[in-house]
Amino acid sequence: QVQLVESGGGLVQSGGSLRLSCVASGSIYSINVMAWYRQAPGKRRELVARIFSGGSTNYADSVKGRFTISRDNAKNAVHLQMNSLSPEDTAVYYCNAVLIPNTQDWASDYWGQGTQVTVSS
Repeated sequence: QVQLVESGGGLVQSGGSLRLSCVASGSIYSINVMAWYRQAPGKRRELVARIFSGGSTNYADSVKGRFTISRDNAKNAVHLQMNSLSPEDTAVYYCNAVLIPNTQDWASDYWGQGTQVTVSS
């Protein structure tokens, strides 16, 4: 059984930084994409950043230049360094992975439980 476990959320003042981490565990054959999404109250879940197995990345326009996604393939981990945080970044952040478990031949979506990030003004 595959699990994604996030850590690193919390409360920070505007202009501050946080680092989120997510580790995928279980019987995993390969991980294609790892990503961070967020969902603010009353809003739809949105992609923040994603990183492919080869290292290429995509970012939402709202976080470009402030957030950096990185990946440790050996540990099945993904990190999100968030700098210059603003109250608009307040949301629950979810880790996502598109991966192939050892129990099947195709990729599936997996999600973490979410971690709260609150930025005070």
